Amino acid sequence: MARTVNEAVRTVRREAFVEAAQRLMQSKGYEQMSIQDLLDELDASRGAFYHYFDSKQELLEAVIERMVDAGLASIAPVLDNPALSATGKLVGVFNGIGRWKTDRKALVLALLQVWISDDNAIVREKFRHRLAGRMVPVLARVVSQGIEERAFTARSPVETAQIMVTLLLGLQDKATDLFIARQANEIDLAAVERALSGFSEAFERILGAQPGSIGLVDDMILREWYG
Repeated sequence: MARTVNEAVRTVRREAFVEAAQRLMQSKGYEQMSIQDLLDELDASRGAFYHYFDSKQELLEAVIERMVDAGLASIAPVLDNPALSATGKLVGVFNGIGRWKTDRKALVLALLQVWISDDNAIVREKFRHRLAGRMVPVLARVVSQGIEERAFTARSPVETAQIMVTLLLGLQDKATDLFIARQANEIDLAAVERALSGFSEAFERILGAQPGSIGLVDDMILREWYG
């Protein structure tokens, strides 16, 4: 029992550092946030920080992991809805994640600068690996349902889901590039729409779904980020 209690306390204290880091990243930015800022925020000692994290970069990984957990939790009702078709679930997953990010736009923008930095290449690769591990089972379930409904002609749910995750990671990189280019006024909204529609078509072909059946981003979310 003592071990269980101690582990629970450790988790709560570690989570306090992650929550505080998330707040500071949103208000100051990751690069500007120092470990001392974090200690001041929590009235904690430097030893306490290094008890839970080896470095500031490891803390960043924990923040990203927390966001992944929260994002996946937000789409769980869509995935668990027995009334939704597989196509409806896929659209709901894509749009749900888009809405979740939009509701936390300031934090996502703070992480964007971190994401594109060469200094954080290892963090990006770790994130990709973890996201793939989490998303493949989720998408495989939906693909399996779509095959049963004869909405998809794909044959292997797991292998198809693996390809979809690879495409999703490419979409994330492309969306970042488009956002940066749009902020610099190098492209217009129509160019963004064309690029994203290409990904929608790719998903449909991989799945063997009806053309135009899978929309990645609804118009409101698109204009919030790129309008």
